[in-house]
Amino acid sequence: MDLIMGMNSGSSFDGIDVILAEIERDEDGFPKPPKFLKGGSYDWPEDVVPLVRGAFDNKVDMVGLNRLNYICGAVFAEKGKQFMEENDINPLDVKVLGLDTQTIYQEQPEHDRIAAMSDVEKTDWVHRWLNGPYPAGTQMGDTSVIANLLNIDTVTHFRPADHVWGGAAAPLMPYLDWILFRNSDKPTMTLNIGGIANLHVAMKDKSKMFGFDTGPGNTISNSLCRKLIGKEYDKDAELAMAGNVDAEMLDFFMHHPFFDRPVPRSGWIADYDDAYIDEVLERFGHLSVNDILATACAFTGAAVAKSMTDNVPADIIAQTDTLYASGGGVRNPRIMKEIQERIPSNIRLTTSAELGIPPEYKEAVKFATIAYSTINCMPGNIPAAGHASQYSILGKIALAPRHIAGGASL
Repeated sequence: MDLIMGMNSGSSFDGIDVILAEIERDEDGFPKPPKFLKGGSYDWPEDVVPLVRGAFDNKVDMVGLNRLNYICGAVFAEKGKQFMEENDINPLDVKVLGLDTQTIYQEQPEHDRIAAMSDVEKTDWVHRWLNGPYPAGTQMGDTSVIANLLNIDTVTHFRPADHVWGGAAAPLMPYLDWILFRNSDKPTMTLNIGGIANLHVAMKDKSKMFGFDTGPGNTISNSLCRKLIGKEYDKDAELAMAGNVDAEMLDFFMHHPFFDRPVPRSGWIADYDDAYIDEVLERFGHLSVNDILATACAFTGAAVAKSMTDNVPADIIAQTDTLYASGGGVRNPRIMKEIQERIPSNIRLTTSAELGIPPEYKEAVKFATIAYSTINCMPGNIPAAGHASQYSILGKIALAPRHIAGGASL
């Protein structure tokens, strides 16, 4: 058995989660389901937050982005060190650390254009991105900074290896779900509710799996809270639970152009940026705060239900009896209520806690598991889910100083 660590800071940018898990390889080389051991959540440093939020809004120049990459690496290392000290973990006992660092930019692949490309066109590698339809993304947090400061082999930046083959690389959860459910004879659905929500269908046969973003998770509700009440979020959905869903406002939400994108599609916080939130408030600011927040939660639920029924075959939906939710959104009882009431009635909504993985830490467990696969040369993408044309070993690896031959004093 090996000890692995994982970290995550998602699009909601509401903290850094760190986990320790135990894992081993199965006979086919892929990991067995990881065993969650410990987890912790930490705030971003106050003086770093505006820099990252500025990068989200494309307000940081090249010099600033360069330094931010190192700064974020140092932040992740600092929180990893704090977690290990709090839990008496020796870094020399950790096989690998996996984290995707902090995504600040993400492009959607144009799947229809990629599918229409000839083999000759696809061999023109430069034009895949120069004027082509292949996706791209940027994460902040230098791999070598993290590996050297923590003295742990580190794997980061998992998405580009899938992008090379036209994959969406978002969401990445299908791989962990396949690890968890690959011995099940029936389909299993999972849902991660972060800033953006994503739905996954796990199957024993990887070629039949699905994975795609459904729309907003927490991002709209949180943005509205910042503008309306000056708080980062609606704690325990106290305000939203007291409100009523406004049909006209929900209809406006459900006509967002995100739903016109073919799956597998990726959402990003830019889809629901300040300009969009300002438009929402200009149209519906006459409603009470409670009703506005209730409707934002209903949007999350309605988007999950629509995305499921529009894109998952009816026979798979009929065979599915459980939807395991994870992410910060499970702490919002109004969002959970809206999802359960809107998805097909044969599907029970619960959380990944039933699987032994606390819902707030599943993303970090995912990255730890992918990193373990990476160092064992196993592919961490699911082409059927992300529409990549082939499997890839994901991530960028930085080795820790402890491997220096003859010792670090050389």
